[in-house]
Amino acid sequence: MSLEKTAVLHSRYNPQAEADRYIASLALNEATRFFILIEPGLGYMIAPLRKRAGGAKIIALHADADATSRTTAPDVEQNSALSPPDSSWCPGAGIALQDFLEREIPDSAAAEIHILEWRPARAVYGGEYLRLIAESAEFIKRADANLRTINAFGTRWFKNFFRNLEIIRNVIRPAPLSLPLLVTSSGPSLEDAIPLIQERAQHGALFILAVSSSVPALAAAGIQPTMVITTDGGQWANFHLFDLFHGESRAQHLAAALTAALPSQCAALPILPMSDGSVWQALILSKLAIPFIALPQRGTVSASALDVAFALTSGDVFIAGLDLENSGIRAHARPYSLDRLIEEKSGRLAPCYSQAFKRAALLQAGGSFGIYASWFAKQLAAYPRQIYSLGKNNRVFESFESAGKSAVRFAAANTAQTARATYTTHRETHFQVTQLGASRANAAQQTAKKAYAILENALTEKTAQEEQPPYAAELRKELGILLVGKSNPTPQELLEKLSETLHAIKKGSRHAN
Repeated sequence: MSLEKTAVLHSRYNPQAEADRYIASLALNEATRFFILIEPGLGYMIAPLRKRAGGAKIIALHADADATSRTTAPDVEQNSALSPPDSSWCPGAGIALQDFLEREIPDSAAAEIHILEWRPARAVYGGEYLRLIAESAEFIKRADANLRTINAFGTRWFKNFFRNLEIIRNVIRPAPLSLPLLVTSSGPSLEDAIPLIQERAQHGALFILAVSSSVPALAAAGIQPTMVITTDGGQWANFHLFDLFHGESRAQHLAAALTAALPSQCAALPILPMSDGSVWQALILSKLAIPFIALPQRGTVSASALDVAFALTSGDVFIAGLDLENSGIRAHARPYSLDRLIEEKSGRLAPCYSQAFKRAALLQAGGSFGIYASWFAKQLAAYPRQIYSLGKNNRVFESFESAGKSAVRFAAANTAQTARATYTTHRETHFQVTQLGASRANAAQQTAKKAYAILENALTEKTAQEEQPPYAAELRKELGILLVGKSNPTPQELLEKLSETLHAIKKGSRHAN
């Protein structure tokens, strides 16, 4: 960092006093647990902030790649009041800013984050400084949306997890493929891509990983997906999954988040269980010896589908129907499972077109499409390989090459003789199915009880070497957010809620039987 920039960023005479006055002038909330410092320069503001903020985590975001040489002021050895941040990021750090913030700050802390600017840096760094502010604000907005979703659906996800443990009979253990793989989402543009998909599915080796909501449109064109993926915990997701068990859309394999809503018919399918990487899920699955893959929780199933695609194959990954926007009043490819709800309610005073218009307007006003598109735009660089766009996907996916070139690559990849040979044997060599035991069906009612016992032991059992059980603090935080709505419940409070939830699951199972 040049001396000229140093002079601009800090007082020439007493930079520490300048930083002390600035921090003292701020109205800080005692509940703040995370401070994001936007280009804090040489770090003079960190020491007074730490004194005021107590145990809050301080995260520094720098606008240039020289951050490693100026994490703290040069006179840190002479002034013991100065201290480095708890973590810092700069361009060229090897991790995207959004991924860095996700790693450092949990979604549960969305309401406990405070952004602090070092305003003199704005004149020095201009647009890059403003970008740091915009990305930090976007992260908080997305984390807040995730937290609200967790608060609304946390208990339902937890119950789904326990019920799904009773459904799973046959688990897929995939080995890495080298096949080209197509991910289909349910955007309106899927209809435009279907003719090309039909041709390749008939004449080439094509692995189709279909988001569950895209299955009806594929089935209407006579296309059978190789694997269907679902992550939605709401019961309305069953409308998409019911189409998997009849006709041309009958599924071969299912990839399912264990917090998703799964109908009981899924017990007949080989399932690839997906965990969100949380401690409580990994602990239960490991103790029950249920194989799974751990993937980060995403706000949209299409993002999870891409995670699965990169985990399954080293070949090219193509996408279709990932619009992330309406096409007029259409938000999905036709036919669409939930359209039947509109058709059932249609009448003289509520025609289908009026209902579709209202639904499209609500989706547009909700802003979720824009949030997802913005996330994908930043995430693309973090994916291990390039994604090839078929048809008219959202424009953020069109930056690599024209759709025409992607189509040519798609055609070439799926007509290779070696690819066809690999495809015909992939079930036997790459998707080995493990049965969890014939007695499992008879002992299904005991699964929830066993899982509860695993969590109870992890929360209460102490070892001779440790003052608290391993993972207990992390378990309380994770389960507290899901079940109690706070990250620091007492062990007794959490155990009571766990017991209450287990009782509700058992009661629901009896009614279902």
